[in-house]
Amino acid sequence: MKQVKNVHQQISALVWKEDNLYVAKAVEVEIASQGKTKNEALVNLKEALELYFEDEPKLLIKPSYKNLSLEKIAFQYV
Repeated sequence: MKQVKNVHQQISALVWKEDNLYVAKAVEVEIASQGKTKNEALVNLKEALELYFEDEPKLLIKPSYKNLSLEKIAFQYV
């Protein structure tokens, strides 16, 4: 009988638009997904993370990033 786990984790996600799709990428692990809307991309990322971690033992992800943002920086080089 398979042991049922009930592990809750929070992972930070960066979301941006590429062409006609939104991309959601987990910051703490190398997992990404996409969707037609921002919400769909996040739902797909959540599903991908659940599948990725389903066979893992209880995982504590540290550090916890708060108020994470993706910023654009303009620069020039010659």
